[in-house]
Amino acid sequence: MEADGFVCRRTSVETPGVDSRVAGAAAEAEFRWLGGRLLDTTGGIVGSLSSRMAGEQDFAPVLHRATPETSTFVEPEVDYEGLPQGVATSTHMLAGSVAGIMEHCLMYPIDCVKTRMQSLHPEPGARYRNVMDALRQIVRTEGVWRPIRGVNVLAVGAGPAHALYFACYEKIKFSLGDAIHPGTNSHFANGVAGCMATLLHDAIMNPAEVVKQRMQMFNSPYRSVVDCMGSLLRREGPAAFYRSYTTQLTMNVPFQALHFMTYEYLQELLNPHRQYNPSSHVVSGALAGALAAAATTPLDVCKTLLNTQEAQAIHVIQAEAAAGAVGAAATSRHISGLGEAFRTVYRMGGMPAFFKGVQARVIYQMPSTAISWSVYEFFKYIITKRQHERRLRGDRDGDK
Repeated sequence: MEADGFVCRRTSVETPGVDSRVAGAAAEAEFRWLGGRLLDTTGGIVGSLSSRMAGEQDFAPVLHRATPETSTFVEPEVDYEGLPQGVATSTHMLAGSVAGIMEHCLMYPIDCVKTRMQSLHPEPGARYRNVMDALRQIVRTEGVWRPIRGVNVLAVGAGPAHALYFACYEKIKFSLGDAIHPGTNSHFANGVAGCMATLLHDAIMNPAEVVKQRMQMFNSPYRSVVDCMGSLLRREGPAAFYRSYTTQLTMNVPFQALHFMTYEYLQELLNPHRQYNPSSHVVSGALAGALAAAATTPLDVCKTLLNTQEAQAIHVIQAEAAAGAVGAAATSRHISGLGEAFRTVYRMGGMPAFFKGVQARVIYQMPSTAISWSVYEFFKYIITKRQHERRLRGDRDGDK
């Protein structure tokens, strides 16, 4: 029930009142108050207390036996899953921001490979057998820094996007979860929270994704991030930065719902007391990311096509339109909309084209989500612990 001085907030509360055994054993044993129950030193339940009143702090005192020889003070337990009132939002935002930046920056070279491998009609110099072959060829032919070209724009977007993402997720998860099943984990609440958090995340990240993927393509004509943004504004207008937004949402809403539900489910299995446990966060995050990534790869292929506006794909559509093979809507210079993206992908490669780059996407998402969750949980743990320690020092100073 306890690890490193931390306990889980979501502990069920049973019958009120104190068991008669408590009074007789108090002089000889140590008790802890955990989730409304009294536990002895062996962890056995010897009594229960009435549930906490609304607004009462999550931190409960610890009762210790005092002897004439020594009298020790043990700090109250801290619950990092249920943050102290007033600091939860800022804590989630800071932890989420750091997690997002580290996730995207560390995995950026694999993301570059994924974008290249999703090309519907790659040039001869950009045809790769697998992820490692792609990385070797890119470094050998284009330079050692080529796989991280454009990482700066993603880092700038990932900070605020993930700050809002995690803060929104945690707020909705606990609020909706308490309304549906008080004191227990709700998979429905986790899924809804993930979907709502995605709306905020993608609104900030979509322009960064467009610029990033344009710079990741083989023989990208842009000298820098600023040059890419200026060129997009001049040639395609502001709409270019959000051309794939609806597709991004169509992909990310089921991705994040599946991702969060799988993560929380695996946490129930691997970390049932919801303590800070780095190994469980890494394993749960990696498996959840892999499953969600594989399931949503067809939508990611369409999103990449909308972001990059692959020249060869546009030429094929225009040629078919000129021959009367497709409607007049396809004669424009740009591919727009999820429906047109699906039709284009299918015409150029059939059903297998929807799973181009699936290996790179899974390889990218597994460590990516593992890094994100482990860093997020670590910073949430550290920040909450420090907040709690400062609060304790303040209480002690006030008592003096």
